[in-house]
Amino acid sequence: MKLRNKIFLLVVAILLIIQLPVFRPAKNFTDAEPVNDIAKAYDVPMDIQMHIYDGCYSCHSNYTEKYFWYYNIQPVSWWMASHIRNAKRELNFSEFATYSPQRALKKFKEIEEVMEKKNMPLKSYTLTHKEARFTDEDFHDVAEWARGMQKELSQKKDTPSAPE
Repeated sequence: MKLRNKIFLLVVAILLIIQLPVFRPAKNFTDAEPVNDIAKAYDVPMDIQMHIYDGCYSCHSNYTEKYFWYYNIQPVSWWMASHIRNAKRELNFSEFATYSPQRALKKFKEIEEVMEKKNMPLKSYTLTHKEARFTDEDFHDVAEWARGMQKELSQKKDTPSAPE
């Protein structure tokens, strides 16, 4: 057997072996109550909450509900799991209430910038998730909300605490 054929068979064998369930990463979902969700700590109007839920939560929360068939194929699931971990490390709406006021202020600024530049949700994500597609008005509304949250947090930071 030629070396090329041996290499091909080895690659096919490896691809088949990594399809076994033991090599599949855990899904990003928990049954726990979202006690630290952004809506628990900040005023998030329902329309903004729905935009964030539809366009952001799959990667930026602890609750990825929709997994398409291709998630079950290695190495696609490894790549997606890594993408979700990195996204949550950057911004996790499920843990937003635990952020310090300074970090929350920074994250609201980043949300505003991302919405103004229309960088999120990723185009690759919206190809298969139609509900995540934002209109120009949706981008504007979320950016305005994030801007308002920055002002609110800045005012709280600048307001001296009342004596106890």
